[in-house]
Amino acid sequence: MSQKKNFNAAESRQGVVVRNTGSSYIVRTTEGEEVPCRVKGNFRIRGIRTTNPVAVGDIVTVKKSADDADYITAVEPRRNYIIRRASNLSKESHILASNLDRAALVIALRDPLTPTTFIDRFLATAEAYNVPAMIIINKIDIYDEDEMELADAMTYLYTSIGYEVRLVSAHTGAGIEELREEMRGKTTLLAGNSGVGKSSLINALVPGANLRTGEISDIHHTGTHTTTFSEMVALPGGGDIIDIPGVKGFGTIDFEPSEVSHYFPEIFEIGRECRYSDCKHTGEPGCAVVPAVEDHRIAESRYASYLSILDELAEESKYRKPF
Repeated sequence: MSQKKNFNAAESRQGVVVRNTGSSYIVRTTEGEEVPCRVKGNFRIRGIRTTNPVAVGDIVTVKKSADDADYITAVEPRRNYIIRRASNLSKESHILASNLDRAALVIALRDPLTPTTFIDRFLATAEAYNVPAMIIINKIDIYDEDEMELADAMTYLYTSIGYEVRLVSAHTGAGIEELREEMRGKTTLLAGNSGVGKSSLINALVPGANLRTGEISDIHHTGTHTTTFSEMVALPGGGDIIDIPGVKGFGTIDFEPSEVSHYFPEIFEIGRECRYSDCKHTGEPGCAVVPAVEDHRIAESRYASYLSILDELAEESKYRKPF
């Protein structure tokens, strides 16, 4: 018995999860070895409210079992993480990645158009989970004059709020070197709905990555899912990109109605001027936010995104079972 304990202790290693296929994981140990790992069933359900107890970016302990297989036995406390609603229709959440320096949302203005509601929900979720966020507008090589004006307008809007915005083309390489330099030495989550060119962008940023890219549907002008699992890709010169599967929607979870405005920096700032501290900014007496929208000091698109989250939370509360 003592020999087995010594053997297990000797085989205990620490590393970072660099790939998650849903049923298994790849852990890059501190020695640089990539080890296929699993988690035991009881580990999956022990106090975990998410669909995945282990996520890419997690710092974990790996131990070899008696059957010579490697198992993840512990997850270090996360510095931060970002989640979305699970793909099923439950109330569960799914951790996209953890221990992030930046969450970057790749968007497109054509084939497919990324809705502003999707953008704002992603940014609000990043705010809620303390992950600095940025926007990458891809495919600038295919935009006409009107679409480039829209790109400039979106850049002005989001930079005025405080978010960094980059305009790039994975196809021509425009803006790629500057973006690579921005990501150097950092762990960056790269998200986006299908078809925005996320895999092509990673291939441009990381020569030799050879991620599979998909075609755009001529009928629906939407992309096909080419990334089926989350994976960490090393950047030349240092840093990592975490590539996640494309998502069609970004439903928020665990938001309290009274806190939603906190995740919209410009609404939160102007909301300090409201007469009542619990103002929901939907027409209450003395509200400072609604007049700011009317005066174009807050973008109508941002306010509409804010209201859509409140509406979603109100709808969910109708079906929430009392404890």
